[in-house]
Amino acid sequence: MKKLLGEERRLELLALLKTAEQPMTGTDLAKRTNVSRQVIVNDMNLLKARNEPIVATSQGYIYMHNVQQTRLQRKIVCMHNPNEAKEELFILVDCGVMVESVIVEHPVYGEITASIMVSNRLEVEHFVKRVQETNALYLSALTDGTHLHVISSTSEESLNLAEEKLRQRGFLIEN
Repeated sequence: MKKLLGEERRLELLALLKTAEQPMTGTDLAKRTNVSRQVIVNDMNLLKARNEPIVATSQGYIYMHNVQQTRLQRKIVCMHNPNEAKEELFILVDCGVMVESVIVEHPVYGEITASIMVSNRLEVEHFVKRVQETNALYLSALTDGTHLHVISSTSEESLNLAEEKLRQRGFLIEN
């Protein structure tokens, strides 16, 4: 395969992402375009700067037009210690919701948001494994465990059930 250059490569990346049924990793995109992973990271930043709706998740890149737009969203406030993160995510996905992102309020940087995009136990396992393998900290470590999640579902009932299960477990913070 020949090495794709500049704009031709970015157009190919957009085409791949728009037709992908699952997130695509930077490594996979690099192999398909015969460039390094770092070139892909740079290309993704250039595409985002053009307002292309690309989100980097723990599973790979997603073109957001591929995500169903009829989902209901809700922000919830949670608190737990780092070794309970997997349990929290399992509770949420087991209720049929997608955990789209995590948000913390940093005293210097303000609001910090990171995309998670997990909707089943396998995706949660991969996310947690990646955190562990890279020795990364959960964003909630910056705020002593307090954080927000943006969750979504196709039904109000799933969102309500997720909140109730978190409440029962003591993870949900309410007014």
